[in-house]
Amino acid sequence: MSSKRSDNGFFQHQARKRFGQNFLVDHGIIRQIVRAIGPQSGEHLVEIGPGQGAITSSLIESGARLDVIELDRDLIPMLRVQFEQHAGFRIHEADALSFDFSTLADNEDTKLRVVGNLPYNISTPLIFHLLAHRHLFQDMHFMLQKEVVLRLASGPGDKNYGRLGVMAQYYCDIEDLFDVPPECFRPAPKVMSAIVRLTPHAQLRWPANNEARFAEVVKLAFQQRRKTLRNALKPLLEQMDAQTLDVDLSLRAEQLKVPDFVHLANQIEAHLSP
Repeated sequence: MSSKRSDNGFFQHQARKRFGQNFLVDHGIIRQIVRAIGPQSGEHLVEIGPGQGAITSSLIESGARLDVIELDRDLIPMLRVQFEQHAGFRIHEADALSFDFSTLADNEDTKLRVVGNLPYNISTPLIFHLLAHRHLFQDMHFMLQKEVVLRLASGPGDKNYGRLGVMAQYYCDIEDLFDVPPECFRPAPKVMSAIVRLTPHAQLRWPANNEARFAEVVKLAFQQRRKTLRNALKPLLEQMDAQTLDVDLSLRAEQLKVPDFVHLANQIEAHLSP
């Protein structure tokens, strides 16, 4: 595919709606993002959705190794032209939703640092996929729709609090760093974006006895968030004597803190495990 650079220094490429593409073109915001990441020589970075390479060049200039994952095959030639001459740069034409990040890990001592302007239409399932690989990562910096960042960082009583926030906070520290307005992109999205940092816990603060059960309890509790726990968790509670639980089942999911969910899941697991 032929391409050329526009006045702002980026290759011209027609953004594809099916990939949820909005290309970052504001150089001031790009510098701010790179400062927040703070890439260092000798580190191993992974960029999801490099797009036109707005952040990629600064990551490479740090001296870090860089693997990029890009699904849009029309962007691959542009990225190769710009960056393939750099040592330590590799490009993977792949869908990040199904990518096995363990194939990039060299050893347990060198953690990967993940960076990504995540497409709005797949951001939540992609975050869950990345959380499943969290043991490989030192940290993760994402550009997301502001609403998704609020869901990641919110706590009990907040309208944005839900399954995503509980699961992310169980595994990671969450930092809402700064907002990125629509005019910083081409094409401009209709929503505010934000940069968020997720840092996996070296040791879980509130370890669940069975993480699969914990995830199941959280998912059921928020599927119908206006229901009480007694009603939302009925598929589990009807298999046991719910009266033995020392949790107020008249509460709704949005009223429980992360350690409360762990405590509830541990009790249910104790009753249901063989």
